Amino acid sequence: MSRPHPVRRPAKSPEGPARGLRRLAASALGVLALAAGLLAAGPPATAASLTQVTGFGSNPGNLSMYAYVPDALPTGAPLVLALHGCTQSAGDYHAHSGWATLADRYGFAVVYPQTNATNNANSCFNWFEAGDSARGRGEALSIKQMADKAVEQYGSDPGRVHITGLSAGGGMTANMLAAYPDAFAGGAVASGLPARCAETLTAAYTCMYSPPDRTPAQWGDLVRSAAPAGTTSWPRVAIWQGTADTTVRPANATELRDQWTNVWGVGQTPSRTRSLTGGTTATTYDDPTGRPAVEVYSVSGMAHGLAVDPGGGAEQCGATGTYYLDTICSSYHTARFWGLDGDGGGESPDGPPAPARPAVTATTDTTVSLTWEAVAEAASYHVHRDGTRVGTTAATHYTDTGLAPGTTHGYTVAAVDSAGTVGSPSAAVTATTTGSPPTCHTASNYAHTVAGRAYVSGGHTYAAGSGQPMGLWNTFTVHTLLETSPGHYVIVDSGCPA
Repeated sequence: MSRPHPVRRPAKSPEGPARGLRRLAASALGVLALAAGLLAAGPPATAASLTQVTGFGSNPGNLSMYAYVPDALPTGAPLVLALHGCTQSAGDYHAHSGWATLADRYGFAVVYPQTNATNNANSCFNWFEAGDSARGRGEALSIKQMADKAVEQYGSDPGRVHITGLSAGGGMTANMLAAYPDAFAGGAVASGLPARCAETLTAAYTCMYSPPDRTPAQWGDLVRSAAPAGTTSWPRVAIWQGTADTTVRPANATELRDQWTNVWGVGQTPSRTRSLTGGTTATTYDDPTGRPAVEVYSVSGMAHGLAVDPGGGAEQCGATGTYYLDTICSSYHTARFWGLDGDGGGESPDGPPAPARPAVTATTDTTVSLTWEAVAEAASYHVHRDGTRVGTTAATHYTDTGLAPGTTHGYTVAAVDSAGTVGSPSAAVTATTTGSPPTCHTASNYAHTVAGRAYVSGGHTYAAGSGQPMGLWNTFTVHTLLETSPGHYVIVDSGCPA
């Protein structure tokens, strides 16, 4: 991510004194990543196997479109958009990333958007410019137009379009997933930044070196505010990060995880963790159905770049070069996470098999009891409720407690072996606690007492069960009471919980 210079498009936006100052400020900050002096040019973007596509739309972002399409690709195949890093090109990324090998193996088209030095001095995608990273604007719209063109020209399945990128391309990928969740089934951010982490050049450097420590909800809100109103379906996101990256600090992977797990409505407690080759740890966060929604791949000792693993093995792909680092083939594992290998999405971890026949054996107003069949390799089992781990047990049964009456929850169980490797989750089962769900009542103190939700003592009103003081007994003072259990009320004037 070499010096993420401000946008420069002289024909459209003449550079005035202020923009000139921004150029000088950016130059003074020094090389950050994918430095121009270390550029490995790779094959030109016009290599025989890579074809430039023109006429893909209004192209407000002034980008170029290149595509790799395997011979005899059938209609309805998936589509991958792959965004290069700073100082790189479409041809460079095509030659090193491994996506061409996987496209031939699994059968899908690859589109490589390419920026240029006119847009940015170091050919970075302008992920930090609001005019280039928001829905319907600049480079983001150009990339979306490329996806639409490919779907039309190659007959790709519009429901299986995926996007990935390295460094600045990773930052743009995160923004594209936020701005166009309706266009992408999945994404992968390699050594990149959270969506909408920055909208100025100064903020870009802050994000790279020391990303804001926002809460998961705050990060998630940035995605939700970028997406079309009412969006409820989100892309599945893979996050790749080297632990020795001094350009885009590893904290960005944590913030990305917080952002997308929050968007999916799951917690930050892993559903399972497993070890892969190249010193890589893969951590999975399942959705409520037990399917992977977010995966974080942490590559021990890897600096800034894209993880590749040259060779002819089943899990190998890519070629080494400047910022293409020989550790593990990230593109292979990303393709499997997306389900491009035909396996439905989500890798099978090298751990115990999924427990069979999970079942709900009993429910009460506040508990759900589960059983499942034993797994021979299991030392214990993790139990997840609605995507969040709620318990660990060595037995083949578990009772979840502290639930609200009349509420429905989804459960999965995963076996853990003696080495601590967590296996695949079981099929999901659903349980509904007995009784009526908690209800809220907003009324005057007088009405609450008449209805039995409160009582009077010494001219003052108190909530039944909890005894919380509600003020004078009259028809003017109004409170909202939540019934948390039969006959037990608490004050929730800030709003009734969902």
